Amino acid sequence: MREVKVEQLTLEAYKPFGTYANLINPTDEKLGAAPVEFFRDQLQMEVSGNNSYSYSCCRVQKRENIIDVLEYHTGCGEVVLPLDQDILLQVAPATASENDIPLDKMRVFYVPKGTAITIKAGVWHWGPFATEDTPANILINLPERTYANDCVVKELAAEDYIKINF
Repeated sequence: MREVKVEQLTLEAYKPFGTYANLINPTDEKLGAAPVEFFRDQLQMEVSGNNSYSYSCCRVQKRENIIDVLEYHTGCGEVVLPLDQDILLQVAPATASENDIPLDKMRVFYVPKGTAITIKAGVWHWGPFATEDTPANILINLPERTYANDCVVKELAAEDYIKINF
């Protein structure tokens, strides 16, 4: 079985897969001062066409830290925002074929709660992993109905499973 080590989330390390912003503890440029501060343009996501964006909650229960399923979206990126606990997010580079999953390039990032992170179109990923025994509630931003019309899901063969060292 392959293994992948969890990495600290940094802009440089995550750059090939997207970007992120900590929305709960921002350090970005702001407009205004307390009691009303506005931290502008913290996170941008590439958009094509006239898609309607939808916000959904993904709730993940604590499970074995084994990557056994992956997915990607061809026509859009995705925003992931853990609301109530830190999560582990697995990603692998986009490929030209749904049958060519770069398992040897899989990376797993520790994402602190309150940190919004984007996943570029085509990047392999799946439901994040909870880091605590309670369920993790994660805000997801995608064009409406992406799960129904632009989602390629692949279950891995047992010999291709990847264990996350955390």
